[in-house]
Amino acid sequence: MSVDKLIGLGIIFLSAALIFLFSVLKRPGNGLRAIPGVQRLRRAIGLAVEDGKRLHISLGKASIVSPQSASALVGLSVLERLAEVSTVSDKPPVATSGDGGLALLSQDSLRAVYRESNQLDQYNRDLGRLAGPTDFSYIAGSLPVIRGEEVYTNVLVGHFGPEAALMCEEVERVDGFSLAASDSLPAQAALFAAAQEPLIGEELFALPAYLQSGPMHQASVRAQDVVRWVLIGVLVLGSLARLALAVMGGGF
Repeated sequence: MSVDKLIGLGIIFLSAALIFLFSVLKRPGNGLRAIPGVQRLRRAIGLAVEDGKRLHISLGKASIVSPQSASALVGLSVLERLAEVSTVSDKPPVATSGDGGLALLSQDSLRAVYRESNQLDQYNRDLGRLAGPTDFSYIAGSLPVIRGEEVYTNVLVGHFGPEAALMCEEVERVDGFSLAASDSLPAQAALFAAAQEPLIGEELFALPAYLQSGPMHQASVRAQDVVRWVLIGVLVLGSLARLALAVMGGGF
């Protein structure tokens, strides 16, 4: 086995061990750095529930069997958590997506939340919708939800294209709130300019932990921080060692 593969396996085992350790280790607070956008999202959810407005979670267009499936799974976790905190609202949350399989999974996630809260009779499968199977049909199918279904809080989490900025512009027109996170660099650039609260890079995958979806999500974020610092330390030490060898080889 090559050195690169051994290093990769070592990182995987280290990450798994840290996730297990942090998931069982009791610690006051969640130990996560503050993200202002998430704090404003919590406030926007509270305002929506108090005013009898709806939450709209847009899950993107990634297929579960595609390389972008990780962002789709994050979106489903966010949907489940937001549905849990908004079950007391008069207006249930609605989820839109650009993939048929993802739409079915969003319906299943919402059904599970209503079942756990003993409100299964209030569940409606139309709350999880396929807005459109192509890029712009997805946007076109989502705009009426933002505009015409008493939506205040909009959360875009998943794989999008830069056209997702059109949804954020519609949110501005109806005086709503938007938080957006994507694994696509073109979408991140567009959403950074259009969304009220854009999340950049790895903040997408940390969002379930910040919404307190479960101890495993929080443990994964803390483990990620530790592994990052370990890798930085290894790179710095390796660079210093190579520099020292070069200096010694130069006659010093």
